[in-house]
Amino acid sequence: MARIAGIDLPRNKHMEIALTYIHGIGRTSARKILDQVKLAYAISSDDLTDQNVAEIRKVIEDEYSVEGDRRREVGMDIKRLMDLGCYRGIRHRKGLPCRGQRTKTNARTRKGPRRAAGRK
Repeated sequence: MARIAGIDLPRNKHMEIALTYIHGIGRTSARKILDQVKLAYAISSDDLTDQNVAEIRKVIEDEYSVEGDRRREVGMDIKRLMDLGCYRGIRHRKGLPCRGQRTKTNARTRKGPRRAAGRK
């Protein structure tokens, strides 16, 4: 089992998909990484050699912000918005959607479970 950026890559998956288990790497980034290392997208994560893993690890360390660093960056960006008091920051502070979605119905993921309205 290959371990990259502190994450154990899943077994028996194409590398294009397996790399997306690392926070900060999506499908496009995974394809770019595999192109740089000259590996096929469809190679299985079980078939990687130690040299392949080392090459992938080096590319990720040099060019991408992943896992803890990436989570910290995103958290700091959200905190900055909240400190500014801009619309998006206020929505984050209140726990409501900040990209223009409706909230009269839906938005249960952000708002949480319904509370009973007219209890007597």
